[in-house]
Amino acid sequence: MSLSRQTLRELAELRLTEANLLLANGQPSGAYYLAGYSIECALKAVIAENFRANEIPDQRYVKDVYTHDLAALLRIAELEQELDAVKKVRPDLHRRWTLVKTWSEKDRYEVWTEAEASAILDAIDGDEGILKWLQNR
Repeated sequence: MSLSRQTLRELAELRLTEANLLLANGQPSGAYYLAGYSIECALKAVIAENFRANEIPDQRYVKDVYTHDLAALLRIAELEQELDAVKKVRPDLHRRWTLVKTWSEKDRYEVWTEAEASAILDAIDGDEGILKWLQNR
């Protein structure tokens, strides 16, 4: 199955909406998992922009994109240096990323508190959140 940049962007928004709904309805574990998943989708949307028509991409690069590791996806998206540069102007963004990058697809097997789910959602959501920063790339 292939996913377009636009579809991945829409999925990022949808997963964030679902995460907020889950948290509002007393389901912090599901909220935590879907919040992180929204960032995975957003990073993959940035990466999708790097694929070019009429060009066969490097096989290793394509394989690497299928990771769930947010720090690895940031590197593949070629955003590490930009985030480092931005942290001098927006240290809050760096703090947000430090929290968000610890997310893992394995978190679906964990029980998360309301405070933990709220913290990751606060780091992701809103005009100052990681998701907005990624959407502007």
